[in-house]
Amino acid sequence: MDKKFDVIITGARCAGSSLAIYLAKEGFQVLLIDRSSFPSDTLSTHTFFNNTTALFREMGVLEKLLETNAPPVKDIKFQFEDTTIEGKIPEVLGEENCYCIRRTFLDHTLFEHAKSLKGVTVLEGFRVTDIILQNGAIVGIKGTDSNGLDQEFIADIIVGADGRNSTIRRLTDSKQKLRVPAKVGIYYGYFRNFNNDLVPKFEVHKVKDNTAILFPTNDDLCTVVGIFPLDNKAFIQNLKNKPEESLRSLLTEGFPNTTIGSRLKQATLVEPIKGILGYENFWYTGMGNGWALVGDAVCFKDPSMAQGIHDAVYGAKILSGILVKYKNKYQQWPIISEEYQKSLEDEFMVRFYMGCEISKNERISEQQDAINKLISAHPKAVEKFLGIYNYANEPADLEKELMGIMGENT
Repeated sequence: MDKKFDVIITGARCAGSSLAIYLAKEGFQVLLIDRSSFPSDTLSTHTFFNNTTALFREMGVLEKLLETNAPPVKDIKFQFEDTTIEGKIPEVLGEENCYCIRRTFLDHTLFEHAKSLKGVTVLEGFRVTDIILQNGAIVGIKGTDSNGLDQEFIADIIVGADGRNSTIRRLTDSKQKLRVPAKVGIYYGYFRNFNNDLVPKFEVHKVKDNTAILFPTNDDLCTVVGIFPLDNKAFIQNLKNKPEESLRSLLTEGFPNTTIGSRLKQATLVEPIKGILGYENFWYTGMGNGWALVGDAVCFKDPSMAQGIHDAVYGAKILSGILVKYKNKYQQWPIISEEYQKSLEDEFMVRFYMGCEISKNERISEQQDAINKLISAHPKAVEKFLGIYNYANEPADLEKELMGIMGENT
């Protein structure tokens, strides 16, 4: 195997494999590595909207992803206490369908496509242990392969696409710019015979301190998510001892005026419950001398926003554009870094702050309840609200629509 590459990407899931695909199409020589082997699972909300569907079509992987038999989803339903906001997810870039694809299938498909491209070398089961420095710049990585052998690789730039707990971010000492701790835990399971609400749709239900999220996924399963406050210590202890019983109890007793309990009663859990107790919304510096971060390694927002896969893939597209533009000019890294950071923040920051608000897990106020009811009563406002999640609209578009409605009513 060669030891010198244009780009080394550590982490071969959504962000890493997407970046490898984009760079390979531009003629880069890429080493794509991951500490895991594929196919394999990872914690995720699984879901992406039709703006991301368009990206996968552009990358040439959509048809393979559709072979995983995840149902297309065109509808979404939010129920905030007794107010329902429901409708079609607005079309984006000619795409109508959104999906919830298990990461075992999604990541493997992306990885195999990257692996098939000229210029991409892959290395599974490789654990990065250190970086190689030369004249203040990072020029390579050290690590241990699946056979326990120590190896070193050199590249013009090292990219950390290695997730929320990024090794590359730690080794490069990337500076944290923003940090907002979440006040909730998230656990989920895959259930069979969990009937759809009339048609396959994404569902979000919030009642007091708890949230339930329901996503139809591969193999006629439903991803059933329970979100609860971290200060509910008794529930957390029960969750550790009896995870399935606790999740069922939360979703049945915590959402009494919904159909969740009755649908869950007839459903069967097919794999162990999994999840996370507490996490942080964060932003880090995305680039330095000889290195860059992408995906969850650089920014992570509340999973309830269902933006992680989009951020990973579109962030990879942004970074590939930067690396193509400045190829052989990486010594200008302060200029490149500023451009990359601004591009990421311009694209993702608005929804990052939305995620931070969700992570506070505050109960719905009288003012917010009134706004929700106003939205639900006006189809144009519903469209603007739902379109925030797939970038068809910005929050400012919804605000403008609501101001117009209130103006008409005065």
